[in-house]
Amino acid sequence: MAVTASEFSRLPALIGVEQACTLLGISRSAGYRAAAAGYLPTLRFGRRVYVPTARLLAMLGLTSEEAR
Repeated sequence: MAVTASEFSRLPALIGVEQACTLLGISRSAGYRAAAAGYLPTLRFGRRVYVPTARLLAMLGLTSEEAR
C-alpha cells in the first residue's frame, strides 16, 4: 500500500502499532518486535502502545510541512 505524504497529514497525533505497520508495509509481529527493540518510536498508555505520528514522519525523513 503506497501512502502519499498528504495522507500522513490526515492521521491523528497517535496511531496504533498495527496502523503504523500497515503504513510501513510490515507485518504486525515485525512492528511489535521493532517497537520492543526501540526501532519504532512508541508511547505507552496503560497496556496500549501507540506510535506518535510526528516521530514516525521524522523516522521516514518527512517533515510536518512535507506531509501537508
